[in-house]
Amino acid sequence: MEIISLPIEFERKKIDGTYRLVVASVRRAKSLSQGALPKIASKAQKITTLAIEEVARGAVNILTGEAAVKANEEAKKLSHKRMMDEAQQKETMPEDMTELEKDLKIYLSEKGETEQKKTIEDIFGDS
Repeated sequence: MEIISLPIEFERKKIDGTYRLVVASVRRAKSLSQGALPKIASKAQKITTLAIEEVARGAVNILTGEAAVKANEEAKKLSHKRMMDEAQQKETMPEDMTELEKDLKIYLSEKGETEQKKTIEDIFGDS
């Protein structure tokens, strides 16, 4: 029987309400869908069910209050720093053309050469 079909029981000391359970489960499900490894062994076949089960069992740390605010600020700083590092790398590294860009450049240069060779008779025909 899956956890979804049963009433969910969780520790009230760690999770202060069902809203927090839902929010934590949503964030954990997102993390799992992006490739995070499960923290517990489970028979759950769906990511959402696994996430709820992990949160309810206490396998996932849930931060509240000041600790949550500090963690959120740190996450923003890290993501901002990562974006700035990526932008700097793009500026310093020469951009390589993708295969599509190379093909397009060749096509446009060949098209320009053939259009220049056309005469008025080729364009308008003999009238």
